[in-house]
Amino acid sequence: MTTTSLFVVEYGLPDDVICGVDEAGRGPLAGPVFAAAVILDPAFFIAGLRDSKKLSEKRRDALAIEIKAHALSWHIAQCSEAEIDTLNILQATMLAMRRAIDGLSLRPTLALIDGNRCPVMDLRAQAIVQGDDKVAAISAASILAKTARDEALLTLHQQYPHYAFDQHKGYPTALHLQRLRQHGVSPVHRTSYAPVRALLSTDHPARTKA
Repeated sequence: MTTTSLFVVEYGLPDDVICGVDEAGRGPLAGPVFAAAVILDPAFFIAGLRDSKKLSEKRRDALAIEIKAHALSWHIAQCSEAEIDTLNILQATMLAMRRAIDGLSLRPTLALIDGNRCPVMDLRAQAIVQGDDKVAAISAASILAKTARDEALLTLHQQYPHYAFDQHKGYPTALHLQRLRQHGVSPVHRTSYAPVRALLSTDHPARTKA
């Protein structure tokens, strides 16, 4: 019996329709935060599901295709940079999760959420610390959220190539911070995040012309 099946026996009822939920992109300085919800087909086993951060990009991409092809239902949602700056990243993440669950074509009876808290919603939910490495449905959601966000950052790279979003995906790496200082703050940066806010509070150019 797998770790996942043991977990479902402990937390779910035999007739529960369980969705796994996870997010991607809380830490970056730019771009939306993404969330995914997945209801796996118990009759179809997908090998290799685990925390998306522990998988290679090639393996994540292959698993994302398999998840989308064989899950009973899946949905990916996001919250924009403006929503993050208005709500704060925690509340924006919770909103993206609710949007992901609401977008499922099949209504779940139980949501298993990666992390230590659940969004407020009219649905039974259970937060699981490190759930993306314990529960297959959460692992699947982790993979879909991560691959969707990476794809979105590649699109942003085409719009703002001088920030090198294709390399750091918006995370505060040395390269990203150097490009921020060089080019200023773009329309897709999160102005509530300290490194971005610090630039806006100085005489440095506040907005890129790109």
